[in-house]
Amino acid sequence: MSMTSLLSVSAHSPRRRPDLKPGLLLATTVIVLAILAALFPQWFTRYNPYDGIAGIQLTPPDSHHWLGTDQLGRDLLSRIIYGTRWSLSAATAAVAVGLVAGGAVGMLAGFSRLRIDNLVMRLVDVLLSIPALLLSLSIIILLGAGTLHAALAVGCASVANFARLSRTEVLRIRHQDYIEAAFGSGGHFLSVFLRHVLPNALPTLLAFSALQFGQAILALSTLSFLGFGSPPPVPEWGLLIAEGRNYLATAWWLAAFPGGVVIVVVLAANRISRYFSGEVS
Repeated sequence: MSMTSLLSVSAHSPRRRPDLKPGLLLATTVIVLAILAALFPQWFTRYNPYDGIAGIQLTPPDSHHWLGTDQLGRDLLSRIIYGTRWSLSAATAAVAVGLVAGGAVGMLAGFSRLRIDNLVMRLVDVLLSIPALLLSLSIIILLGAGTLHAALAVGCASVANFARLSRTEVLRIRHQDYIEAAFGSGGHFLSVFLRHVLPNALPTLLAFSALQFGQAILALSTLSFLGFGSPPPVPEWGLLIAEGRNYLATAWWLAAFPGGVVIVVVLAANRISRYFSGEVS
């Protein structure tokens, strides 16, 4: 789903909610389980993700260790579960940075005079011309490695997308008859913005945030895979994949299962974003 499809959906009011479908239920279940694993990891495993057990290194999946063990004898399932907290919290922070900063910039451009609008949007166009991963790497190289810095870098890389969508929504809303009536009846800029513009623009931005959440998980996993996330033994999903690549020939499960979890969570987040945008098939 592209930003253009979100804009086309937002142009029709009121929004028609599609019927609940099995794919959406499955996606919601995945996200709920991921959130529960992030908040209460001890509910899902009895193993400590940092303590290895001697003599069971690189054990394949069995009845005791459902996803096998790593090179230090640590239970892989427990590491994936405890890593959910790091990965989801970082992705949430990245999306929040993009939503707040990009939304504010776009709304400022949409409500400002033509000269300011052109200046802001030319800067946004420059940011959009830079690949998101390259921009994230540039920012994190300046800030240094770490989960928080990686989240900030990914969030800054998504500011331009949020800004363009926010500006387009504001331009669409500000030409509606009820906005003109609000100003004509003596409404001030701030009151009209808070009472009419922001509530109508927010649903589209939130739907786009759900889509960006999946992309943020992928970007953060990529940065962790490249060594720009938290250092070991933090069980970030991208770091787990990076550690497992050295054992693909002898212990395929070390990279396959964390990679599968990333794919499933990203697909679930994208499915939910399609529901909120009304684009469900």
